Amino acid sequence: MFATLSDRLADTFKNLRGKGRLSEADIDATAREIRIALLEADVALPVVKDFVAAVKDRARADEVSQALNPAQQIVKIVHEELVTILGGETRRMRFAKHGPTVIMLAGLQGAGKTTLAAKLALWLKEQGKTPLLVACDLQRPNAVNQLQVNGERVGVPVFAPEPGNGVGDPVSVARASLEEAKRSLYDVVIVDTAGRLGVDAELMQQASDIREAVQPDEVLFVVDAMIGQDAVVTAQAFLDGVGYDGVVLTKLDGDARGGAALSIRQVTGRPVMFASSGEKLTDFDVFHPDRMASRILDMGDMLTLIEQAEKTFDAEQALKAAEKLTGKGGEFTLDDFLQQMQQVRKLGSMSKILGMLPGMGQMREQLENFDEREIDRIQAIIQSMTPAERDNPKIIDGSRRARIAKGAGRTVTDVNQLVDRFFEARKMMMQFARGGGMPGMPGMPGMPGAGKRNQQPKQQKKGKGARRSGNPAKAAQQAEVDAEKQKAAAAGANPFGAPTEDIDYETAAANLNLPKDFSNFLK
Repeated sequence: MFATLSDRLADTFKNLRGKGRLSEADIDATAREIRIALLEADVALPVVKDFVAAVKDRARADEVSQALNPAQQIVKIVHEELVTILGGETRRMRFAKHGPTVIMLAGLQGAGKTTLAAKLALWLKEQGKTPLLVACDLQRPNAVNQLQVNGERVGVPVFAPEPGNGVGDPVSVARASLEEAKRSLYDVVIVDTAGRLGVDAELMQQASDIREAVQPDEVLFVVDAMIGQDAVVTAQAFLDGVGYDGVVLTKLDGDARGGAALSIRQVTGRPVMFASSGEKLTDFDVFHPDRMASRILDMGDMLTLIEQAEKTFDAEQALKAAEKLTGKGGEFTLDDFLQQMQQVRKLGSMSKILGMLPGMGQMREQLENFDEREIDRIQAIIQSMTPAERDNPKIIDGSRRARIAKGAGRTVTDVNQLVDRFFEARKMMMQFARGGGMPGMPGMPGMPGAGKRNQQPKQQKKGKGARRSGNPAKAAQQAEVDAEKQKAAAAGANPFGAPTEDIDYETAAANLNLPKDFSNFLK
């Protein structure tokens, strides 16, 4: 969603690189480019003015003029100001101390409230809660049925005493849902309310009546992040007419310019609490302002990626794979390789995963054209092999590769590429697992295995030859020393470091030719 904004900001910061000091003209030009980028991203004009003014004030301060790298300091300022307009700190859900926690969803029709209700229920279920979905959208056709289907998919019960489609009183349903939650011991009640195509008096009155009936602990305004400036207008209208505690942004995976996400918090003063970024019921998470700012500036979002990996990956399976890579649990095979690929696939779209890595904004076109079916092709090739071939890919000769390719519906070239990539990947993963760092490079200090085995013997620098002094006497003396060294080397070194022949130390001491006063130092 923020692709255009990210690209414009990246181009702006690129113009600052290499400058040891920023002039007033540089600051004004940078501020102008940031203003244009935000306006093109459909950010509200008051928000743009405040943002640019804050960046300019801080850019003129001593923190930039005295910085070693002014360009990086500007990026840091923009990042901090983005975090500020996105809400500053992460806003967590409030739960009731006694009785069920009541969460009411409000918003326009088409914003995705019904689907979001199921996503929120699944998220709460993963947090150890026992939620109950309540169908209070009795106006939109099949809204009740949709909520029931989604509730069944996430394994959460739905309270729907009325059939909907214009039949039933939503206020009575909402009030009855509290009694049902107390009787059946549900600790969270999620009330899905009706929406309209636009803001009208009937919608506001119904939402206000439901709020009065259930006294919710949290009222969440669900807004489509793709509708641009109208999202801010609608958010303000709901705030004045019904009131809410937080905002949920949906459809963040769309291709709109995303100005609503940057404007709502600043205009309404209500924090963005959750974000929905896909069609799957698992594409839902807490909104973190600092992480979103990092994504906009192409700094990646490693924390979210790590959290998703921790929830998805099988820890026991990952430990076994790690032991094989270190050589303690056997050899890493193609079966293990396939299991790791399948684990990564559980995280979601590969382009989405790679997009969380820093600097991937420069490869956006390649990520958009990434073929998600590549893992299917790899799986088909590996599963066309015999167990012996998967355990020991070295036995896969030409005839075996032809058979595997035919069984997988691929070419022999595809099989060759997979086997070659497997050996390269295994070698690199083993190097990392053993603490050796990148292949061919010494291990990092403090890491396992970064001891003497990673140290390479020092090589003597090759030069044009030994330097000779311009003084003839010193040159002759140096020649004699070199001759003695060569003679000792030819005779062979003593492995214990002791002299290879008997030495008359008294004669040697007499021939040292020391200064007259040097004997004072030997006393």
